[in-house]
Amino acid sequence: MKKAKLIAPSMMCADILHLGDHLQALETCGVDLLHIDVMDGRFVPNYALGTDFVSRLRRASAIPLDIHLMVERPEDKLRYFDIQSGDMVSFHVEATNHPQRVLAAIRSLGAKAAIALAPATGLDTLEYLLDDLDMVLLMTVNPGYAGQQLIPSALQKIADLKKLLATADRGDILIEVDGNVSFENGRKMAQAGADVFVCGSSSVYSAGGDLAANIAKFRQCIVNQL
Repeated sequence: MKKAKLIAPSMMCADILHLGDHLQALETCGVDLLHIDVMDGRFVPNYALGTDFVSRLRRASAIPLDIHLMVERPEDKLRYFDIQSGDMVSFHVEATNHPQRVLAAIRSLGAKAAIALAPATGLDTLEYLLDDLDMVLLMTVNPGYAGQQLIPSALQKIADLKKLLATADRGDILIEVDGNVSFENGRKMAQAGADVFVCGSSSVYSAGGDLAANIAKFRQCIVNQL
């Protein structure tokens, strides 16, 4: 069965001074998830979106959260975010010695569990984790900052992951992409096999149109691949 293509606008790229208006527009447009980048200044060279922001965002919108933990020892920080049923929570396999323990903890909170991979991290790290996964997040830029250029090997990595999941009879696992998910790149990523698209400054928040128009245009790119 063909999976739906899901849109997850990045809250890191939203205009914080007009966040209420943005959330209303995102709900009207029917986006699927709100992508939350959490950075600790250690695993990645940046700080972003702390616990108070996440709790306020949860109260302000009914859209499920897609929490991306770019932090060291994520097992120690899950309790900070009041993780709930319907949320998606990803963490980097490079950031913990016990990924299966973290995946189990996320699922015990009622959320869907995902592994995130930095661009240089091989797909072989997933070999003994597939039974515990709902999604794999592929970083298509080096994690830490918005506005970077797509790493050229990213499209092949998406296709390789799609093939790996099919071979393992785990085609139900979602493939999420994050990093320079522009209109053009989003179309190519969809063709390669991506299911969930983290959209930021190069697409839904770009200056080429208003938020609703950009979301409609992006949806055309990934669904109809136009």
